[in-house]
Amino acid sequence: MAQKGLTGFFEKFLARESLFKNKKTLQSNFTPNTIFHRDTQIQQIANILAPCLRLEKPSNLFMYGKTGTGKTLSVKYTTKQIMEVASQKMLPIKTIYINCKLKKVADTEYRLIAQLAREFGKIIPPTGLPTDEVYSLFFNVIDKQKQMVILVLDEIDQLVKKTGDGILYNLTRINSELQNSQICIVGVSNDLSFTNNLDSRVKSSLSEEEVVFPPYNALQIQKILRQRAEIAFYDNVLTEGVIEKCSAYAAREHGDARRAIELLRVAAEVAERNGFSKVNIEHIDQAEEKIERDRVLDIITTQPKQFQATLYSILSLSSKRKESLFTGDVYELYKGICLQVGLRPLTQRRVSDIISEMDILGLINAKVISKGRYGRTRKISLQELPSPIPKIKKLLEEGLDL
Repeated sequence: MAQKGLTGFFEKFLARESLFKNKKTLQSNFTPNTIFHRDTQIQQIANILAPCLRLEKPSNLFMYGKTGTGKTLSVKYTTKQIMEVASQKMLPIKTIYINCKLKKVADTEYRLIAQLAREFGKIIPPTGLPTDEVYSLFFNVIDKQKQMVILVLDEIDQLVKKTGDGILYNLTRINSELQNSQICIVGVSNDLSFTNNLDSRVKSSLSEEEVVFPPYNALQIQKILRQRAEIAFYDNVLTEGVIEKCSAYAAREHGDARRAIELLRVAAEVAERNGFSKVNIEHIDQAEEKIERDRVLDIITTQPKQFQATLYSILSLSSKRKESLFTGDVYELYKGICLQVGLRPLTQRRVSDIISEMDILGLINAKVISKGRYGRTRKISLQELPSPIPKIKKLLEEGLDL
């Protein structure tokens, strides 16, 4: 049967009133003019970075706090204000912002340095040169003129996870090799224990100054949501209790304002798609379910193959057994899967670390138990996942080419 044209559907869609007045304000890259409940942190960042306006190198700065606690927002807001003053006074200051989670930008040392060089107009091929040569090209292009550079590395823990901490050592030592320019590094991390695992030299030079971002509480999230909703929606679109429910959900999730904003946006999209003229409380529940499902699938598809092989082993064993699994059982099946797909197996200890990561991400429960003189192992059981397990296994099979 011939496919019916969609013209009529799209015309109806355009004729329908949108619930959104300005949807951009509910996107993660939006910076509002006023940032609530972060005055202390913004003032701290401003105090630390202010010397760059005298063309003196500020201390390197390390900012940490859980996801959605306003770190990126605060640093972007502060550096934007610095750049406005620099522009008025014609000061040679440049701000570079890089999200280290982005693939093909910061997943290898080569790519990150090549990206930094590109920010100064030097075109470097995506692969092919020795890393030393890429550093050399970057040094030359940055040192052509007198300038102060603020380099913001967001999700810096992801960079170290992929490349090791050697790159941070090189970046924190860079100023000793530059004649004209100076670089100040601002590291931003969701991982509160990230610096504990760094080389002591890197740790001392990266964390010269630290700013901590505590989680928001439900009332603070409500205020943030009301500010965004006022710009994002037409009047009377949100029914009573919607903002409160969004805030309560997010406060339960460790005070994550970004999640609350996303929840409100998705709830309004669900309402609009189903022809409602208002966003009701049940739309929040539907949005929560959709976001959670997408989050799990997103985590699984973006993880390295070793992670995928370990999770696949756990899911395969769980479907065959009713009792709990242990690290050793998972490791034996994992080695077989590695052999099948041409992966080099990691040590059992490293696989145990991956299992611990899965526990942190909420994919499984992994409890460390002692086996007396036989050491310790992890007792593994599956969480109730929002996506069906067969669907997750199929995704993993595609990712691993099984």
